[in-house]
Amino acid sequence: MATPQEYHPLLPEVVGDHEGPLGSAEVEEILGRKSVGARRYVRLFGWESKLLWILSGSSIVVSICNYMLSFVTLSFAGHLSALELAGASIAMVGAQGLSYGIMLGMASAVQTVCGQAYGAKQYGTMGIICQRAIILHLGAAILLTFLYVYFGEVLKLIGQAEDIAAKGQIFVRGMIPQLYAFAISCPLQRFLQAQNIVNPLAYMSFSVFLVHIFLSWLVVVYLDYGLLGAALTLSLSWWFLVVLQGLYILLSPSCKNTWTGFSVRAVHGIWPYFKLTFASAVMLCLEIWYVQGLVLVSGLLPNPTIALDSLSISLNYWTWDLEFMLGLSAAVSVRVSNEVGAGHPMVAKFSVIVVNMTTILISAFFSAIVLVFRVGLSKLFTSDEEVIAAVSSLTPLLAISVFLNGVQPILSGVAIGSGWQGVVAYVNLTTYYIIGLPIGCVLGFKTSLGAAGIWWGMILGVILQTATLIFITARTNWNAEAVKAIDRLKTAAKSSTLERLVSV
Repeated sequence: MATPQEYHPLLPEVVGDHEGPLGSAEVEEILGRKSVGARRYVRLFGWESKLLWILSGSSIVVSICNYMLSFVTLSFAGHLSALELAGASIAMVGAQGLSYGIMLGMASAVQTVCGQAYGAKQYGTMGIICQRAIILHLGAAILLTFLYVYFGEVLKLIGQAEDIAAKGQIFVRGMIPQLYAFAISCPLQRFLQAQNIVNPLAYMSFSVFLVHIFLSWLVVVYLDYGLLGAALTLSLSWWFLVVLQGLYILLSPSCKNTWTGFSVRAVHGIWPYFKLTFASAVMLCLEIWYVQGLVLVSGLLPNPTIALDSLSISLNYWTWDLEFMLGLSAAVSVRVSNEVGAGHPMVAKFSVIVVNMTTILISAFFSAIVLVFRVGLSKLFTSDEEVIAAVSSLTPLLAISVFLNGVQPILSGVAIGSGWQGVVAYVNLTTYYIIGLPIGCVLGFKTSLGAAGIWWGMILGVILQTATLIFITARTNWNAEAVKAIDRLKTAAKSSTLERLVSV
């Protein structure tokens, strides 16, 4: 079995009974004692915090830069006109949000299985898992292409205004190439993150982000290619990411043990892996679609252009904060899966505690920023005074949602690292769609709250989901989780298949 010192090359030092840097095996032993002094807890907190930030710093850059590709595109579209902004917004929410939710959700299975395999030093299985994931992702992309082609008709069918639907159709057809980039990039990114290869990913994402800003200005402003040009530029930037990630995996010595070339084994035993992939996709999609659904519903309110624009701008800032937290979530997911796979349940539990305490403080700071700059936030997207006023009225709700981001995404990351996707999918279905969304619709359409009422429904659903995840995490038997992971990995090693590894 691997010790964490072997798969974390930059482990920080802990001062205690041992001299020199400690690995997770020693920390596991310290945490397992009946009595651990307050001074030592503080030192262990610093050890875990430093390790989390080593992983999450680059993961945050990756998450934010990838999101900023859409953010920049939407900003350029918004300065064309309020109608173009509404069309691009509903296309990103309804089509890109749907597809990205599916792809990212399916890819979380890569993070679970590869993370546990890496912690147990079963490197050879990881490349097969990644290839298997890409096959399933491409299959999903083919099915989603039909939605992209007929997206305008779908919008009209659900009651969206014809002018907004027409603009949305133009934009979404330019994003069809992006859909297939998602299908390859999401598994590759999770494959690298499971090995704690995060700095190269950050360099790639930041470089593509800078190129995307220039290309968006060139295509939308200088060449005046409008919405279609903006969408095609977004697709091209995502394909830049795919090429860079693929070249790194093929050429870097860091992946020589985990990527041993293409293999037909990726096709064999694909059904057991599909079950975990499906549960992962449902779990994350129910979270992402919840917010997207609220934006779609806002398009049915009176004066839908203002409602869509104000809610979309506010949720873009909420998503920016969420992407920051998802970087931390990815780090804790890797930490939990690695430590569970290596048989260190106490370290996994301690990591969960440390990251939650950290993110709550960060979210309080971000919430204060939202309240202070409530007017200036909207001016980046639009100069329409009516939209600016509508956004300003929603900032208190935005501040509440930003604070909730300090807990909910982190607990979802814990669920991914532990392989609880199926359970959390049921939680999300109940709290979001059976409780939160109906209440939001009632408040939005039956009261004078409008878009704010829809958002209040979202907040209620998130609070209930977060409380449930806290309860589940607090009652988790981490020793049992570690034993379960080790048994799965031993079975996989003996049988040369991953059927037991991905059983749920």
